[in-house]
Amino acid sequence: MSNGDLNWIANFIWGIADDALRDLYVRGKYRDVILPMMVLRRLDAVLEPTKAAVLAMKDNLDKAGITNQDAALRQAAGQAFYNTSRFNLRDLRNRASQAQLKADFEAFLDGFSPNVQVILDNFEFRNQLPKLSKADVLGTLIEKFLDSSINLGPKPVLNGDGSEKHPGLDNHAMGTIFEELVRRFNESNNEEAGEHWTPRDAVKLMAKLIFVPIADQIQSGTYLLYDGACGTGGMLTVGEETLKELAAQHGKQVSTHLFGQEINGETYAIAKADLLLKGEGEEADNMVGGPEWSTLANDAFPSREFDFMLSNPPYGKSWKSDQERMGGKAGLRDPRFVIEHAGDPEYSLVTRSSDGQMMFLANMLSKMKHDTPSGSRIAEVHNGSSLFTGDAGSGESNVRRWVIENDWLEAIVALPLNMFYNTGIATYVWVLSNRKPGPRRGKLQLIDATQWFKPLRKNLGKKNCELTDADIERILDAFMSFGESEQSRIFDNAEFGYSKVTVERPLRAAGIDATRAYTPKEIKALKEEGRIAEDGAPVIRKIHKADKVEADPLHGLFPLVIDGKSCVVEYEPDSDLRDTETVPLKEPGGIEAFIRREVLPHAPDAWVDETKTTIGYEISFTRYFYKPQPLRPLEAIRADIWALERETEGLMSELIGAAR
Repeated sequence: MSNGDLNWIANFIWGIADDALRDLYVRGKYRDVILPMMVLRRLDAVLEPTKAAVLAMKDNLDKAGITNQDAALRQAAGQAFYNTSRFNLRDLRNRASQAQLKADFEAFLDGFSPNVQVILDNFEFRNQLPKLSKADVLGTLIEKFLDSSINLGPKPVLNGDGSEKHPGLDNHAMGTIFEELVRRFNESNNEEAGEHWTPRDAVKLMAKLIFVPIADQIQSGTYLLYDGACGTGGMLTVGEETLKELAAQHGKQVSTHLFGQEINGETYAIAKADLLLKGEGEEADNMVGGPEWSTLANDAFPSREFDFMLSNPPYGKSWKSDQERMGGKAGLRDPRFVIEHAGDPEYSLVTRSSDGQMMFLANMLSKMKHDTPSGSRIAEVHNGSSLFTGDAGSGESNVRRWVIENDWLEAIVALPLNMFYNTGIATYVWVLSNRKPGPRRGKLQLIDATQWFKPLRKNLGKKNCELTDADIERILDAFMSFGESEQSRIFDNAEFGYSKVTVERPLRAAGIDATRAYTPKEIKALKEEGRIAEDGAPVIRKIHKADKVEADPLHGLFPLVIDGKSCVVEYEPDSDLRDTETVPLKEPGGIEAFIRREVLPHAPDAWVDETKTTIGYEISFTRYFYKPQPLRPLEAIRADIWALERETEGLMSELIGAAR
């Protein structure tokens, strides 16, 4: 079937909404009815040939007292779904009253298999029936979806002479039409489109970035794909198509299994329905979702590992309720988010509760395959805060550190502004792998693709531009060439790390014995008595024998002679003078050289408290790709000043004249 035929069918169904629902629903709510009705009609048409066999099997199972009937009924239907009601849609066209039609239609719905019930429940389609019935629209909808002008069934529709009137609609074609309608409804409802639907151009780029680099390594076999915030499932289906296309180009045969989790009920229903319509019943069973299925608090696939993962998790969105369900920040012990790293057995990847996007990344990283030749590849969308938000030791910084120190981050691509439907802010694609090729090991590539786009003729929500196929290839070329250019920079991993160093200075007090140590109680008394003074003697906290402890003033162990004996002393730090310094990991000479150069010339009594040193990581695109604007010519600035002065003089004249 040609694309033109598919578009004609999509247009016909799109028209049903305007014809039947215009005065009953606002345009943004048409999909609440049209999408589930389209699903029902397709499933009904597919089940027609085996309807009698299913009813017979149901009768036999009931008589035998067998309660677990799902597998047998699927087998009787010859599909991954079935309907045990005595009705199909054609039976419901002629009913004497709306009450009878509503009752029989509800019985028709109740007869579907559990996997279809999940779809209907998450569409909340039954909630629409009173409204549709009261307005006498339910029968109209059924008639229009059974219209002889279109065929939503898999078998051809014939004319009276046996010639073909309409070709059969295979699963792929049906899925294409469904996805087209989902796209139209999302784009016509701009304020919500970006919540659960990533634009196709961004998805195509992400799929290319994780599959093309290893295309020649794809082997015949089975691959698992995962999206922990799958929305309507577009990333998974595009990823599947891309993988299969590349495999075929290299003479390989692959099968795929798709796994997704989505908390929004309606979009989850769309994802599950789309796969059922495509004849991928097993994949539909692997879609888990609805309000009770938060990926962070209720992982649907805790023991699974995946070959490829793509996702656009929510960013700038609170996950506080999830955190509370997981035991609160202090009690959270999920092994996805509290791990062992850098010698810390309880290394925390738990981020601020106000933004959980990095938690979704940690979830995906916990599902990587480590014992296969290809490992796992990941592409995930983030906003700018994932690059730099969070001080050293915070959850966000810890995620960046964990990723970079494990050498999993291959590249970050800065996308054009206004790429997505619900935000105009800067967005980035992170590309990760636990099987970096040799040249990339220990390196991180940054790609500035912010200027590679085509403007849209009409905005779609906040989206005012798109990546053309040529733009996607340009980004892919920059990634694959792994070279330096104006838009591509390559760095050592350590370039993005730093030590946050705590610098102490001694507490000083007036009128004290500067040759003995003071207890915490005595130090407290000095403070209460107001004897702390900037020009006083430093307060000793501890005295060590010189032959037992070596002096190291840089780290708070100072040499001192007391009663004619050489000692090493520790001073009490003054919290009011405490400061921190950020020292790059690549600092020549390390922390000591930095402190000697930047701190000691200004504060000779300062020292570093090593117990408080923390490692952090942040990534700044601005630092590496900022292009300063050229200064305006002096003549232009002078002309503006003169113009302002003349304007001001004229205004003053008007004011003075008015006052007279």
